Formats: sequence, C-alpha cells, structure tokens
Amino acid sequence: MTGIEPAVSRIDTTRPHPARVYDWFLGGKDNYPVDEELGRQITAINTDAPRAARANRRFMRRTTRRLVQDTGIRQFLDIGTGIPTEPNLHQIAQAAVPDARVVYVDNDPIVLAHAEALLRGTPEGVTEYLQADARDPGTIIEQAGRVLDLDRPVALSLIALLHFIADEDGAHDMVDTLVGALAPGSALVLSAMTADFEPENVRRGIAAYAAGGVTLVARTQAEVNSFFAGLDLMEPGIVSLTDWHPDAAEDRTSDDEGIVSLYGGVGLKR
Repeated sequence: MTGIEPAVSRIDTTRPHPARVYDWFLGGKDNYPVDEELGRQITAINTDAPRAARANRRFMRRTTRRLVQDTGIRQFLDIGTGIPTEPNLHQIAQAAVPDARVVYVDNDPIVLAHAEALLRGTPEGVTEYLQADARDPGTIIEQAGRVLDLDRPVALSLIALLHFIADEDGAHDMVDTLVGALAPGSALVLSAMTADFEPENVRRGIAAYAAGGVTLVARTQAEVNSFFAGLDLMEPGIVSLTDWHPDAAEDRTSDDEGIVSLYGGVGLKR
C-alpha cells in the first residue's frame, strides 16, 4: 500500500514546487535554491507568508487534539500530506491515544521520498502512507479502507490543499465523495487560502506562484463554507486560522497575534 520506491530521480529541481516552498517557509531543509528564490519573492510581497505557514501547522495540531479529546475520533485520513514537518499529525494523535490509526495521502515524489518519516508511529497504532492523487477520491477511499474502519468515524484532513484545486477541476466533487464515504460522527478539517483580508498581497502572491508555474485559488468565507454543506460546524465556524481556538497553551506564540490569509474550520457529519 505504501508505494515506497526510489523517487529522487523524479524530483524536478529546476522549477519551484509548492511543497518545497512551504518547507522553506517553515525553516525546513528539504528545498532547493529555486524554491528559496520563490519563497523570498513571496515574502517580499507579503512578510506574513511564513507566519501563515506556521499558523497552518498549529491549526492542524489544535484540530487533531480537539477531535481526539472532544469527539473520541481515533482514525485520521490526511490528504495532501506534504513534506513531513514534526510534529506530524500521527504524532499528535498517537500522543493522545496511542492506538490511533493514520493514513497519509499524497502523489508527490517529493513526499514519497520522505514517506519513511511518516511511518514512525507507536507500536499500538497504525501509520500508513498511500500514494494517490487527491483528484481520485474513489481510489483513496478504496485503499484507505484497507487500514481504516470506514464504518467508524474518521477525521478527514484537507490542510492547505484546496487552494491548489479549482472548482472547475472538481474540488467540490472530491470533498463530497470523500465525506460521503465516511461514517456518521466523522469530521472534515479544512484550511484554504483567502483574499478576504489582504486582497492585494494575496493577488500578488498568486501572481508570483503563477510565474513559477503553480496555480493557486483564493476563496471567500462563503466559498470555503460551501465545502461544509450538510455538516455541523464546530465553534467558532469558518475563521482565520489564528482565531480557531487560539487558547491552546502548547501552541500559543507571538505568531498567533492577528489574522492570516487562510480560513479554517471543522465540520462534523451527522
């Protein structure tokens, strides 16, 4: 299932890649000069870009802990995993409940090259990596179902994924198919870029990514909310990431002051 195979030869280091640029924002080492160059260009446009990346990681940690504590969910399906940055989702979940089961999904050779780091979980739990395209939700559900019990609640994590998938490319169909395959009591965790707060900075950032060959989609609060149709939103609803339960002491830093241009929310399936 893991599809672990040599991947370095398939990594193009001549063009920037969003996963590696994100890694550079986070202070990681798994990026190349071309990624750093684009990262610096974006940071020159919007000095908050690295802060937004860090806020996105803390949002993942807070939502994972809260779902384990408040809903009893023990299974996680993380699509669009990206380059591993500790603590990873399985480390957060399994620290709270050692027998948590986590399936990571990505189709990127960059992530594949680092997949071994994603598989170091607790002896009691299960951590797997699935190589698949987010635009093929049927395959994801079929293969993830070999590890996760889809008759029991699952937390579906789509962190910083949907701004790479336009509506016309099937973003809503993908989310609907994935959520539709999950049992009642499951959760959708989502973060997505918006231009609602800093329209000019975001517009210029999108242009910088486009010059590097990467398409981004910024969505309004209403458009992000539409992905949660039929779900019960947890408080405080769809908000800037720094406003989603920022009182978690273990994650509170000066970065959490002020909004970031990413909406986040968690919805529960009845």
